Formats: sequence, C-alpha cells, structure tokens
Amino acid sequence: MAYLGEEIKKLGFGLMRLPKLDDDTIDIEQTKKMVDLFMDAGFTYFDTAWAYAGSEDAIRQALVERYPRESFKLATKNAAWINCKTREDATAQFETSLKQTGAGYFDFYLLHNLGEARTKYFDDFDLWSWVQEKKAQGLIKHVGFSFHSTPEELEAILTAHPEMEFVQLQINYADWENPAIQSRGCYEVARKHGKPVVIMEPVKGGMLATPPESVEKILKDAEPDASAASWAVRFAANLEGVITVLSGMSNIEQMQDNLSYMKDFNGLSDKEKETLDRAQEELKKIPLIPCTTCNYCAKVCPKEIGISGSFTAMNYLTLYGSKPQALHQEEWLVGGHGRKSATECVKCGKCEEVCPQHIKIRDELVKVSDELLK
Repeated sequence: MAYLGEEIKKLGFGLMRLPKLDDDTIDIEQTKKMVDLFMDAGFTYFDTAWAYAGSEDAIRQALVERYPRESFKLATKNAAWINCKTREDATAQFETSLKQTGAGYFDFYLLHNLGEARTKYFDDFDLWSWVQEKKAQGLIKHVGFSFHSTPEELEAILTAHPEMEFVQLQINYADWENPAIQSRGCYEVARKHGKPVVIMEPVKGGMLATPPESVEKILKDAEPDASAASWAVRFAANLEGVITVLSGMSNIEQMQDNLSYMKDFNGLSDKEKETLDRAQEELKKIPLIPCTTCNYCAKVCPKEIGISGSFTAMNYLTLYGSKPQALHQEEWLVGGHGRKSATECVKCGKCEEVCPQHIKIRDELVKVSDELLK
C-alpha cells in the first residue's frame, strides 16, 4: 500500500549501525555490498541522520554516487538539541547533510528525537516553519519527526502541527505494552491523527535478535529455521499504516536474513501472532535495562562513561548469568572504545535528560558497579 503517494516496501535500511573496520571507521566496501543486495531485492528506503557519525558520508559513497537519484528514497534528520544555540546553528545541519550525502534533496526529512526538553529547541528556533520553506523549495519531499516520549506529548505535538506528514516511532514486540516506552499508545495516537508511521528499533537495538533462551525457544519451536530477528521485524511490519520498518543492519549476513523473509512479506498468520503473544508474555518476566544504544547519553556525559556498553554488559549478566561473558562485553564496549567505567559516574543527571528510553541511568550505573565490576 502506498503512503504519502510513495510506493515503498516494508523494509528500510537503517544506517545508524553500519559495519566498522578495525580503526572504528565505517566499512564502505561492505556497506556497498549491503546496499547492492538491498536495491537488487527491490527495497529503496534508506535512513540516516546528521547525528550518526560518518553515516551520511558513507551513504553518499555506497548509494548516492552509484545509483540514479530517483531509484531510492533517502531520509535524514535534524537534531537541533545537540550543541545548537541559535536557529542558524540548527539549520546549518541541513546544509551539512546535503553536502555529506550529495543527495540534492531529501525524500523524507525529520525533526529528530522530539519529546521532553528536546522539543523546545525546535519550537524556539521555529524549525516547523523553516522545514516547510525547504519543502516549498523542493529540497524536501516529505516532512515528519521522530519521537521518544509519551502518547500525551505526541498528541500535543500533532495537534499543534497537523502539517507534519508522518511520525517515526520506536515499536517492537518487547516495548508494545512497556509502560516506559508506550509503543502501542504512541502508535495509536499517530494513527488517530491519520499519520503514517516509520518504525525504528524493531529489534530493540539488537536485543531481540538474541532474546532470552525461554523466549527463543518459543520462537524456534514455532519456526525452527527462522531467525529471532525475523519475528521482531515481521511484528512491526504487520501493523497498519506503516510506511516502512527500519532495520539497523551491521553486516551482510543480517541483510541477507532480513531480505529472505521481507522480500515477499504479506502479513502475519494467526498462528504467528499467537507465537508472538507468548513471546511477549515470557519477556515480561525478565527485568532488562531498556537501552537501545542510541548513545545520546554519551554526547552529554562529562566523564565520558560508556553508558550503553555498561548496560549491554549488565543485560548479558541478567539474561545469561555469565559474569565472565558480561565482563568481556564491558571491557570491549567500554574500555575498548575509549570510554570510562560506570564507577566514574558523578551522578550529574545530564544523561537522563536526553535518554529516549527514560532510563534511570544513575541508578543503573550503580548496579553495574556493584553487581558486575566488583
């Protein structure tokens, strides 16, 4: 089904977690191969952002310079809440994105990560009218925003700005009824306002690709040959009013897996829905830190603590009960990436102000220090 006059297949290539080389730069050659597989399978939607380090430059090399511009849809985002003191600071991100992508125009342009204190930047700089000016100039085809907050706040924004054409929401089967994320509530508000939805974090930052053993057993018993990630993406793609489902693919194997089940996806069967219902119930029994490794916290932490890496390690401990495995994760994801340990936290709270998942980060870092690092 077409939304906003665009025929787009239900799998989008999220460019936040592209493959890396040993020096931590993006692997352009592997990215090119992934782009080719994606395009050859008939998929066309690519999602990057000014705030994704190296991503816009990488997609210029892997996609824009190698394919006709009309053959793909490119989305990017404006994060006015990152180091912007004036309207000019914020709008400069657009020019940077145009230069880095070389795309000429953007099919989808998003005001990035609205919610809580972040929305004020877009209001104060009046980016609502500015983005409409860019649309009138032909530099943007469709205008929307990504959102991480409550259904009530989404209701207020959509009521104030009915000109927004679509909303990008975090939706996955683990967060559907999660009171901290309220995926279902936000989705229902968007649909009430008649806005189609782009879905992000369908695999919850990779966590649903390797779910707890009890959850994986439910999925494997139902479909022995299907990946756990496939269940997560299919759950999201099955919802009504969805433009596309973004999968942040990091290697060729993930791309091949996603293409294998999404190329001819026609919706979930009743049996598949029942399987996901059981998986959801099983997940509710396991208390995990709901971090999706967006790393917005890392941008504001004065002590440069590896917050997301610490939480990934802690979730490993919770899920698998293996302290050596969890410590190995902590050593690589924190120290191995030049970040400081959770023990360095000074409890300033800046991280919690920008966390899309509303995690009590300071409390969780204390647990990491006490339960994993001691």
